[in-house]
Amino acid sequence: MLVTNNIDEIRQARWADPTASWGLVPTMGALHAGHLSLAERAVSENDKACATIFVNPTQFAPTDDLDKYPRTLQHDLDTFESAGIDLVFTPTPDIMYPAGFGTRVLVDGITDKLEGEYRPGHFDGVTQVVTKLFNIVQPTRAYFGQKDAQQTVVLKKMVRDLNFNLDLIVCPTVREADGLAMSSRNRYLTMTQRANAPVLHAALQRAADMIVEEGVRNAEKVRQAIRKMINQTPEAKLIYASVASGVTLDELEKIHGEILISLAVRLGETRLIDNLMLKDVE
Repeated sequence: MLVTNNIDEIRQARWADPTASWGLVPTMGALHAGHLSLAERAVSENDKACATIFVNPTQFAPTDDLDKYPRTLQHDLDTFESAGIDLVFTPTPDIMYPAGFGTRVLVDGITDKLEGEYRPGHFDGVTQVVTKLFNIVQPTRAYFGQKDAQQTVVLKKMVRDLNFNLDLIVCPTVREADGLAMSSRNRYLTMTQRANAPVLHAALQRAADMIVEEGVRNAEKVRQAIRKMINQTPEAKLIYASVASGVTLDELEKIHGEILISLAVRLGETRLIDNLMLKDVE
């Protein structure tokens, strides 16, 4: 496995065999089983696979936890090697954003809702760094997790709008045995908070059951059920509960079509997100 922070070396390795298909797994490190599932799929579906480890400063707001974000480089490299990754790109901020850098990639219309409403500029940083990674590696396929549902919607639109020559693959959320979505931030939870954290998935599942099993089509009624479950949980502070179009991310009044049920919750100082996607709701 080649590990480098040199863009020229990445390109040389990528194009050593122009006929080879390449999978790309962009990460910020602090890997868990969810990342490992992306890496394993990239390896299985391509001739070669590249992963990136870069804690991207432009997607963090001043109030976010950039400095506290966990950095476990050796563990991450060992994990990627065990998955069969061929190439790991480990740039620094100076490499990605050299002096004089001044370009942004903006996706209008869907980046100021949900996470974007509470984290202004976050998705501008995501689209900026992912565009650079796509251009540096030029993968055949790029792999992202469903847990960051809005991110996948934004990136799919960016790929379409800018005609990137790749397939963007969205992989299922990997969960703990009790339903909690795996996240690098879970390690910040206290024992009590960790015990309460599965309420996020439980609230989403309750919402899905209302829609699928009980036939509820009033979106506000579903949102109220999510709020009630979260508000009854010790230390949990609901940031938002959403029942929105899975395409436009607009909040719905009547449930129909492709539905994204999502929420953000703060447990103590730790901010967690989760979601479920329902398709073809009639």
